[in-house]
Amino acid sequence: MNAKSSDYPIKKVSIICAKGNLEDVYATLVMSNGAVMEGMEAKVFFTFFGLDAITKKGNRMNKLHTATIGNPALRFPNGWRVPTWLGSIPGMEAMTSGMMKKTMEKLDIPTVDEFLEMITAGGGEIYACKLAMDMFKLKKEDLSEHVKGVLTVGEFYEMAGGEGAQIIFT
Repeated sequence: MNAKSSDYPIKKVSIICAKGNLEDVYATLVMSNGAVMEGMEAKVFFTFFGLDAITKKGNRMNKLHTATIGNPALRFPNGWRVPTWLGSIPGMEAMTSGMMKKTMEKLDIPTVDEFLEMITAGGGEIYACKLAMDMFKLKKEDLSEHVKGVLTVGEFYEMAGGEGAQIIFT
């Protein structure tokens, strides 16, 4: 007898965001918001450089960049692949990030803060990693008001488990 995914529906997703570049943060936000919109319980844990997405101190959450070095999928608007060496040219990262943000704005993709608002308004929960907070000398008041709490990894895993739960690492 073959089990289908519909036999074991996902009821809860817990997403871990450890990278602070534009593309990884938005993948986390889009998947989290999608889960909330589908009626799933969603918990999001930001750790290491992913903390930039929820850090209002220094306006980090609005200054995310696209990785230009080591990103083999990066392409020019005409579809040509951007060679890795080209990403090292001064200003390339800022230009690429600006182009991405303009494209996202044209498509009416929400800002990071708007996504956090949508996720929490829909019942999703946003958490920060205690270890990363300590490493980067951040305090809870340095974070977005949408952050419910600061947790250890063990505390996050404890609340992330259960029947029908999935943990996703971006």
